[in-house]
Amino acid sequence: MFTVSPSIAPEVYGIAPGFRALSIYVQAAPVLNPDIGETALKEACEAVLTDAPEWAEAHLTAWAEVFQGFGTKPKRTPCSADALRKRVLRDGTMPALDPVVDLYNAVSLRYAVPLGGENISSYQGAPRLTVAEGTEPFDTVKEGEPAVEYPSRGEVVWCDDAGVTCRRWNWRQGIRTRLSVEAQHMWFILESLPQMPLEQLYEAGKMLTDGLEQMMPGLWFEVALIGE
Repeated sequence: MFTVSPSIAPEVYGIAPGFRALSIYVQAAPVLNPDIGETALKEACEAVLTDAPEWAEAHLTAWAEVFQGFGTKPKRTPCSADALRKRVLRDGTMPALDPVVDLYNAVSLRYAVPLGGENISSYQGAPRLTVAEGTEPFDTVKEGEPAVEYPSRGEVVWCDDAGVTCRRWNWRQGIRTRLSVEAQHMWFILESLPQMPLEQLYEAGKMLTDGLEQMMPGLWFEVALIGE
């Protein structure tokens, strides 16, 4: 059986005391209802404008402080949830990209929680959240061409044995492990700070798994809370 065992370096908790994350591994099934993601995304965009959780602002502010704590400027490179929210507040909506990506972006918007989705089959070794040395390769695209970057020393990154999979904690995902609806083995990570109630973190995870089950009936999933 395919399983995912993410780990978090002890130094990370020094940067973000009380950090915890919900890890969700999904063994996919055939997609029967691809519109689930786009519908969820439209509804989440409307909710950002009218019905944000009362703790959302405090949670995103806490993430900005954490980003400053490892030397990143959150106004230039905000956490993923803040970036999505600002985009919706500016444009009023978000275009559909991919059924699964649309769904997890909807959850991120609805719950003001950074949420990454990865094609775990593309990983070499287990996912690790750690503090970068600065020598780890990160595959990305620059001006439409494949490119390799390196994180700053001291930057918090997700990585595997081959290199960085997500820079600045949850700011930008790499190309190699990018998720799409075609993936057979999916891994999602919902990342929260203490300003987000734990029950809301579980609720966000349930919104994701419920949506995926409607999209691809017959899938199998496993949920685990990881923290200090």
